[in-house]
Amino acid sequence: MDIARAAAFLKNYDGPRLSIMEVCGTHTAAIFRTGVRSLLSPSIRLVSGPGCPVCVTPAAYIDRCAALAGTEGCIVMSFGDMLKVPGTRGSLSDARGAGGRVEMMYAPFEVLARAKRDPDTICVLAAVGFETTIPAYALVLEEAVSQGIENIRLVTALKSVFPALAWVSERGDADGFICPGHVSVITGAAAYARLAERYDKPFVIAGFEGEHIVAAICAIVRALSGKRGVVRNLYPSAVSKEGNGKARALIAKYFEPCTVFWRGLGAIPDSGFRLRKEYARFDGGGPEPGGDEILPEACHCGDVITGRLDPSECPAFGGVCRPESPLGPCMVSAEGACGIWYRSMTL
Repeated sequence: MDIARAAAFLKNYDGPRLSIMEVCGTHTAAIFRTGVRSLLSPSIRLVSGPGCPVCVTPAAYIDRCAALAGTEGCIVMSFGDMLKVPGTRGSLSDARGAGGRVEMMYAPFEVLARAKRDPDTICVLAAVGFETTIPAYALVLEEAVSQGIENIRLVTALKSVFPALAWVSERGDADGFICPGHVSVITGAAAYARLAERYDKPFVIAGFEGEHIVAAICAIVRALSGKRGVVRNLYPSAVSKEGNGKARALIAKYFEPCTVFWRGLGAIPDSGFRLRKEYARFDGGGPEPGGDEILPEACHCGDVITGRLDPSECPAFGGVCRPESPLGPCMVSAEGACGIWYRSMTL
């Protein structure tokens, strides 16, 4: 695709107003970094989606991990961007400040060495992620079983992005989707075909450079004026039609689908993964189907991750909700839309 011609087409577009959802937070960051919004007609609006796993993790999950951190004989290991996410009674950082045992990790495999080094401690892995990272948690279990390591527990908040995209499509919050590149490496491009057909919307897989995103937006806009329900793979260097079958088989070996609760979206059937019964000994607290979640009244994370609000339209944005004092996870995570907007606007 001629990027100069695509950019000119998007700048001069004067058709119906469109909302295009960049599902992945990495795309949101790339859009700001490359100035893509400045190339678009006012009739084309980019909105964020539920593609940040930290952002859609409910507060009850944080409460569960914090409680385990304060339990004698346990230590909780978590990625850094989870530490400041608020639960209903504080964050994991707060739990650590109150004497709980919380360690930041850079990769899930660190729990194996930690568990072998301290066999009398239950090492709890805060397992949060989509299809991109779930294979890594499965590999941790594979190694734990192989090496006979029994003092590891997973507290899972593992989700599939496809039921959430169906949820958004049902409500008409987006006309087309820039699909998450990293997830698509695992699932393959063909996985979007059912969504495209059912909801008659375009799903376009893109890389993370400015020209990739411009090409994806152009493909979506053109599809919306013709055959709408299409899937286009504009990231063939990383994403194949069928994806990574070995990774999906590994997920299926250790996990099975279940209903889970998404912050801002509610309970979605078959959108999560729980440990299979044969590996229940590693279960430190499976996913909760959830119910009504009590969030701070001023927090609009749910509206942000479904494209109903831009982060800057939230009344709390940049005021009572800032990275150092977040009301919700969208301001904390490296892939959270609010944090990305805040950092980009304050640089």
